[in-house]
Amino acid sequence: MVTRVSRASGPGERLLSDAGIVGLSLRDPASFAALFDRHAAEIAQYVRARVGPDLAEDVTAETFLAAFRQRGRYDTSRADARPWLYGIAVRVVGTHRRAEARYRKLMASALPERDTQDFAGRSAERVMAQQLRPALAAVLGGLRRQDRELLLLVAWAGLSYDECAQALGITVSAVKSRLNRIRVRTRNALGGVNPMNEEETHG
Repeated sequence: MVTRVSRASGPGERLLSDAGIVGLSLRDPASFAALFDRHAAEIAQYVRARVGPDLAEDVTAETFLAAFRQRGRYDTSRADARPWLYGIAVRVVGTHRRAEARYRKLMASALPERDTQDFAGRSAERVMAQQLRPALAAVLGGLRRQDRELLLLVAWAGLSYDECAQALGITVSAVKSRLNRIRVRTRNALGGVNPMNEEETHG
């Protein structure tokens, strides 16, 4: 019997976690496509904000190809694969640093993007982060690469401290320390607005 891995449950279907899909793909490589179906749009949105629309599709494809090749090393005790995928995306984007720098300059000089997606169900902080994209772009160039990656995972991808730690391969304490170091600088550059939600309790 073939285990179904679609998001929606129905007669004869069994819903698998991301970890379950990765585990299943070790025996049935084709089943890894379900992980792409679940998360490609979200990863692509993040990548698009980093390198622009022209490269987003290629970088997203590279991210999932790398994930497929590395799936044997995935920690299946973690049901949600998003932090792992973001970590891979961060590294793939790093190979396109020139394109990212060009896109940051473009964003810094452009008007805020109008996101046509329905904001219902999304936090006000994430909406604000999108509205602040041009200002953030101007700030990012002055940050160390490691700090820039962390800021974007929090402000644009909406990851928690624990998820950021997983994505970047560092401790939660290191995440908090880095965020504290860049928070004042970022807030001042954005005219007193903090793109990271300080009041939210991150897990």
